[in-house]
Amino acid sequence: MNKSIMITGANAGIGKETARQLAFQRNTEIIYLACRNLEKATAAKRELTQATGRDIFKIIIMDISKPETVKKAVETITSPVDALILNAGGTGGKTPEKLTSNGVTEITAGNLLGHVVLVDELIKHQKLNNVVLFASSEAARGIKQMGMKRPNLSENSVEEFISIFDGSKFKNDFDPMQVYGWIKYGGTLWMSNMARKNPDIKFISMSPGGTRGTQGMDDLPLIKRIFLKHIGMKLIMPLMKMSHSVEEGAKRFVEGINNPKFKSGVFYASKENILTGQVIDQSTIWKDLDNPLYQKNADTAIHSFVS
Repeated sequence: MNKSIMITGANAGIGKETARQLAFQRNTEIIYLACRNLEKATAAKRELTQATGRDIFKIIIMDISKPETVKKAVETITSPVDALILNAGGTGGKTPEKLTSNGVTEITAGNLLGHVVLVDELIKHQKLNNVVLFASSEAARGIKQMGMKRPNLSENSVEEFISIFDGSKFKNDFDPMQVYGWIKYGGTLWMSNMARKNPDIKFISMSPGGTRGTQGMDDLPLIKRIFLKHIGMKLIMPLMKMSHSVEEGAKRFVEGINNPKFKSGVFYASKENILTGQVIDQSTIWKDLDNPLYQKNADTAIHSFVS
């Protein structure tokens, strides 16, 4: 039973909608809105309280791209969290290839490194009880219809994952839409390895699918953003079963943390060639996702950047 839940990136999009849906479950007693911007978080809390009629939302200020703020935020939590939803992410802002002080690219920091630190800190301080859900993506195994190629690793070694996380793998061909899939692949493998290291906690990777109404594409170049977000996602992709509403995307997260049918260490996402509907174990599409050595190597690689 998940009475207390923390959601990163909870002030908008899927994170906010997930918080709204969870508030309607009577077992939910407190929802931590983990956000980097106090003003936006406060507005989201007010709107959620009005929409649900429940004053159970508490703001936790942290910037997932800056691990030091994550550590400080964990110190402020006085009681354990039952469920943790690692939702924050995106295409890395205006300079996704730029290195942070931790040595990873900004797209890696915002999607993965801060979440690794958050999970580690909660476990270390015995503030995590039941389940962790990582917002992965079908891009982690490739989306042919959207031109997002399957991550093409030659070895899946620790060194190769490090080159992904620090951007050196891509040299002068750093396309945020492609790199996003590689980062999600590494993060999904990390989650599976965490499941083995922590058998008392469930670790699930879950894609929200092709979800309309999010801010995930807001940092893309103008023309690409207009086409993908405002034309493709709203008009074309629904006809191809490639996008659904933010309510449907959030529903996957809500079910992911509550439904016992979802097994620890597994990556769940849409069936091949679509981004909506029923979710399945993605290792049935691509066996690399179920390789214990690859999972361990990705975990080791991302932890090499944790100070």
